Amino acid sequence: MDDISDDTKFARRHAEITSVVRRRRWSDEEKGRIVAEAIAPGAVIADVARRHDLAPQQLSNWIRAAKQGQFVLPADEMPTFVPVLPVGSAQPSKAAHERRSVVIEIVIGTIKVRVPGGAEARDVEAVLRAVRRSNA
Repeated sequence: MDDISDDTKFARRHAEITSVVRRRRWSDEEKGRIVAEAIAPGAVIADVARRHDLAPQQLSNWIRAAKQGQFVLPADEMPTFVPVLPVGSAQPSKAAHERRSVVIEIVIGTIKVRVPGGAEARDVEAVLRAVRRSNA
């Protein structure tokens, strides 16, 4: 009589499920909060994405969308103004005069504030506070 050897064992396969594929819907407020966290000084996009169960590429797409104005980042506090001190000679040059005509644009939601060169910091701050109050 022939015996069946141990070489004919059945191979068993098993699959391990490591994650569940799901689609989440994120509100613009949630996206803004996560993007603000990702662009904070010293933040690593991959770490922020992992904390929120996102792919780093998805978070990068949100950052790009925020830069294009598709949603607004949360504003925890008003911008702080830092004095700019000239370096070099005290006499204004032609280049310095041309730089004064530069306009700074500040976008808050759907509102654009254009600040002309030479504007007083306290005046700009008052305008930004008024804009913030009107958006609240």
